[in-house]
Amino acid sequence: MHVMEAILNRHSYRGQFLPDPVPREHLTQIMEAGCAAPSGCNKQTTSFIAVDDPAVLEKLFDVIDPKVAETAPAIICVLTRKIIAYRDRTFYVQDYAAAIQNMLLAIVSLGYESCWYEGHITDTDRIGDKMARILGAPEEYELVCFLPVGKAAEPVKGPKKQPLEERCRYNSF
Repeated sequence: MHVMEAILNRHSYRGQFLPDPVPREHLTQIMEAGCAAPSGCNKQTTSFIAVDDPAVLEKLFDVIDPKVAETAPAIICVLTRKIIAYRDRTFYVQDYAAAIQNMLLAIVSLGYESCWYEGHITDTDRIGDKMARILGAPEEYELVCFLPVGKAAEPVKGPKKQPLEERCRYNSF
Protein backbone atom coordinates (compact mmCIF):
# COMPACT_ATOMS: atom_id res chain seq x y z
CA MET A 1 0.00 0.00 0.00
CA HIS A 2 1.35 3.44 -0.92
CA VAL A 3 1.94 5.70 2.09
CA MET A 4 -0.68 8.28 0.99
CA GLU A 5 -3.23 5.49 0.62
CA ALA A 6 -2.51 4.35 4.19
CA ILE A 7 -2.74 7.94 5.48
CA LEU A 8 -6.06 8.61 3.74
CA ASN A 9 -7.57 5.22 4.71
CA ARG A 10 -6.59 5.29 8.39
CA HIS A 11 -9.53 5.90 10.71
CA SER A 12 -10.10 5.19 14.39
CA TYR A 13 -11.92 1.88 14.58
CA ARG A 14 -13.92 1.26 17.75
CA GLY A 15 -15.99 -1.70 16.58
CA GLN A 16 -15.75 -5.43 17.13
CA PHE A 17 -12.82 -7.43 15.80
CA LEU A 18 -12.77 -10.78 14.05
CA PRO A 19 -11.08 -13.51 16.14
CA ASP A 20 -8.38 -14.09 13.49
CA PRO A 21 -4.94 -14.02 15.13
CA VAL A 22 -2.41 -11.38 14.09
CA PRO A 23 0.84 -13.07 13.02
CA ARG A 24 3.85 -12.16 15.14
CA GLU A 25 5.62 -11.13 11.95
CA HIS A 26 3.00 -8.39 11.49
CA LEU A 27 3.19 -7.29 15.13
CA THR A 28 6.97 -7.04 14.74
CA GLN A 29 6.59 -4.95 11.58
CA ILE A 30 4.16 -2.62 13.37
CA MET A 31 6.55 -2.15 16.30
CA GLU A 32 9.44 -1.66 13.87
CA ALA A 33 7.45 1.20 12.33
CA GLY A 34 7.09 2.69 15.82
CA CYS A 35 10.83 2.38 16.46
CA ALA A 36 11.56 4.12 13.13
CA ALA A 37 9.69 7.28 14.20
CA PRO A 38 11.67 10.46 14.84
CA SER A 39 12.74 11.02 18.44
CA GLY A 40 13.78 14.32 20.02
CA CYS A 41 17.59 14.40 20.27
CA ASN A 42 17.41 10.67 19.42
CA LYS A 43 16.64 9.82 23.07
CA GLN A 44 14.31 7.01 21.90
CA THR A 45 12.04 7.35 24.91
CA THR A 46 9.32 5.05 23.55
CA SER A 47 9.08 1.26 23.94
CA PHE A 48 6.40 -1.25 22.98
CA ILE A 49 4.90 -4.49 24.24
CA ALA A 50 2.83 -6.55 21.80
CA VAL A 51 0.30 -8.77 23.56
CA ASP A 52 -1.26 -11.70 21.73
CA ASP A 53 -1.58 -14.25 24.54
CA PRO A 54 -5.32 -14.60 25.29
CA ALA A 55 -4.67 -15.02 29.04
CA VAL A 56 -2.64 -11.79 29.22
CA LEU A 57 -5.17 -9.96 27.03
CA GLU A 58 -7.93 -11.04 29.41
CA LYS A 59 -6.01 -9.67 32.42
CA LEU A 60 -5.47 -6.35 30.62
CA PHE A 61 -9.07 -6.05 29.45
CA ASP A 62 -10.25 -6.80 33.01
CA VAL A 63 -8.69 -3.52 34.27
CA ILE A 64 -9.88 -1.34 31.36
CA ASP A 65 -13.04 0.46 32.44
CA PRO A 66 -15.21 1.25 30.61
CA LYS A 67 -14.56 -1.68 28.32
CA VAL A 68 -13.10 -0.99 24.89
CA ALA A 69 -11.45 -3.13 22.20
CA GLU A 70 -11.91 -6.30 24.21
CA THR A 71 -12.45 -8.42 21.09
CA ALA A 72 -9.06 -7.47 19.61
CA PRO A 73 -6.86 -10.53 19.08
CA ALA A 74 -3.75 -8.43 19.83
CA ILE A 75 -2.80 -5.08 21.28
CA ILE A 76 0.35 -3.02 21.30
CA CYS A 77 1.07 -1.14 24.51
CA VAL A 78 3.09 2.06 24.22
CA LEU A 79 5.41 2.93 27.08
CA THR A 80 7.53 6.02 27.56
CA ARG A 81 10.30 7.36 29.77
CA LYS A 82 10.64 11.04 30.59
CA ILE A 83 14.29 11.58 29.62
CA ILE A 84 15.82 15.06 29.48
CA ALA A 85 16.82 15.60 25.86
CA TYR A 86 18.05 19.18 25.62
CA ARG A 87 18.74 21.59 28.48
CA ASP A 88 15.72 20.96 30.74
CA ARG A 89 13.40 19.81 27.93
CA THR A 90 12.00 16.40 27.26
CA PHE A 91 10.26 15.35 24.06
CA TYR A 92 8.69 12.11 25.21
CA VAL A 93 5.15 13.17 24.19
CA GLN A 94 6.29 14.05 20.67
CA ASP A 95 8.31 10.82 20.56
CA TYR A 96 5.44 8.52 21.43
CA ALA A 97 2.95 10.48 19.30
CA ALA A 98 5.18 10.07 16.23
CA ALA A 99 5.67 6.38 17.02
CA ILE A 100 1.93 5.81 17.43
CA GLN A 101 1.15 7.51 14.12
CA ASN A 102 3.76 5.37 12.36
CA MET A 103 2.25 2.24 13.89
CA LEU A 104 -1.32 3.23 12.98
CA LEU A 105 -0.22 3.63 9.36
CA ALA A 106 1.59 0.28 9.44
CA ILE A 107 -1.51 -1.36 10.94
CA VAL A 108 -3.70 -0.09 8.07
CA SER A 109 -1.10 -0.99 5.45
CA LEU A 110 -1.12 -4.59 6.73
CA GLY A 111 -4.92 -4.80 6.44
CA TYR A 112 -5.87 -4.31 10.10
CA GLU A 113 -7.74 -1.64 12.05
CA SER A 114 -6.96 0.12 15.31
CA CYS A 115 -7.67 3.09 17.55
CA TRP A 116 -5.38 5.30 19.64
CA TYR A 117 -6.52 4.72 23.24
CA GLU A 118 -4.66 7.16 25.46
CA GLY A 119 -6.97 9.42 27.47
CA HIS A 120 -9.01 6.35 28.34
CA ILE A 121 -6.09 4.84 30.29
CA THR A 122 -4.17 7.92 31.50
CA ASP A 123 -7.04 9.64 33.30
CA THR A 124 -7.14 9.97 37.09
CA ASP A 125 -8.00 6.27 37.52
CA ARG A 126 -4.53 5.45 36.06
CA ILE A 127 -5.57 2.31 34.15
CA GLY A 128 -2.28 2.47 32.26
CA ASP A 129 -0.40 1.96 35.54
CA LYS A 130 -2.46 -1.16 36.25
CA MET A 131 -1.72 -2.44 32.74
CA ALA A 132 2.00 -1.73 33.17
CA ARG A 133 2.07 -3.74 36.42
CA ILE A 134 0.37 -6.70 34.71
CA LEU A 135 3.04 -6.56 31.99
CA GLY A 136 5.91 -6.23 34.45
CA ALA A 137 7.09 -2.87 33.11
CA PRO A 138 9.90 -1.23 35.10
CA GLU A 139 8.87 1.71 37.32
CA GLU A 140 10.55 4.33 35.11
CA TYR A 141 8.19 3.50 32.24
CA GLU A 142 4.68 4.89 31.92
CA LEU A 143 2.13 3.01 29.80
CA VAL A 144 0.47 5.86 27.90
CA CYS A 145 -1.45 4.19 25.10
CA PHE A 146 -2.61 0.92 23.68
CA LEU A 147 -3.50 0.08 20.11
CA PRO A 148 -5.83 -2.84 19.42
CA VAL A 149 -4.83 -4.72 16.29
CA GLY A 150 -7.15 -6.93 14.29
CA LYS A 151 -9.46 -7.35 11.34
CA ALA A 152 -12.64 -5.28 11.51
CA ALA A 153 -15.86 -7.24 12.03
CA GLU A 154 -17.94 -4.21 11.07
CA PRO A 155 -17.75 -1.67 8.23
CA VAL A 156 -15.04 0.95 8.75
CA LYS A 157 -16.26 4.52 8.38
CA GLY A 158 -14.19 7.62 8.84
CA PRO A 159 -15.41 10.97 10.12
CA LYS A 160 -16.29 13.80 7.79
CA LYS A 161 -13.24 16.02 7.38
CA GLN A 162 -13.31 19.75 6.75
CA PRO A 163 -12.51 20.70 3.16
CA LEU A 164 -8.80 21.03 2.47
CA GLU A 165 -9.15 24.68 1.45
CA GLU A 166 -10.56 25.53 4.90
CA ARG A 167 -7.47 24.18 6.65
CA CYS A 168 -4.59 24.66 4.22
CA ARG A 169 -3.18 27.88 2.80
CA TYR A 170 -0.18 29.23 0.96
CA ASN A 171 1.99 32.15 2.05
CA SER A 172 -0.40 33.65 4.63
CA PHE A 173 -3.50 32.88 6.64
